[in-house]
Amino acid sequence: MPAIPDPRPLVGEPLALDLLNTRWNREGVTEDLLTGTDGLAVWLASNGLADEYTPGTQALLHLLQARDALKAAVDGSLEEGAPLVDAVLAHGRIRPTLTAEGPGERPEFADSSWGPAWLAARNYLELLGTAPDRIRGCAHESCVLHFFDTSRNGTRRWCSMAACGNRAKASRHYARSKEM
Repeated sequence: MPAIPDPRPLVGEPLALDLLNTRWNREGVTEDLLTGTDGLAVWLASNGLADEYTPGTQALLHLLQARDALKAAVDGSLEEGAPLVDAVLAHGRIRPTLTAEGPGERPEFADSSWGPAWLAARNYLELLGTAPDRIRGCAHESCVLHFFDTSRNGTRRWCSMAACGNRAKASRHYARSKEM
């Protein structure tokens, strides 16, 4: 269990997007969970990786590299982000296995400190393969959070209807009432 609770406003997104969401805005100030190994420990625990990976300085540096690569790919372009994501993916591979349950896969790393970063980059590839148009940034102009739209009709616009969606509705209401 981490020493501090996860302070982020949006958790539970797929690993790649959850990594991007380690930066968020609160009252006009950008917050960053990954400013040290304590924050890394919180992120690892939030994503069920704390038992497998140690929150060390090297793992933090690799995770920051992966976050920058994913940001370039998601908020920029695949052309811009692809070589950066590939640079992270170069540090691991998938090893096919046969288990008592049948065929499986297991990630392998020459240096285990690359594990969390590699898993996040690999998850981004999985999201691209599943539904690239469902990888979204929140529509609120001051929000920097990302989500994977799992709504049935694919029209989710906000990271959270209770937060950003409500703020947008309140802004529209205020603008309409001001016009009267």
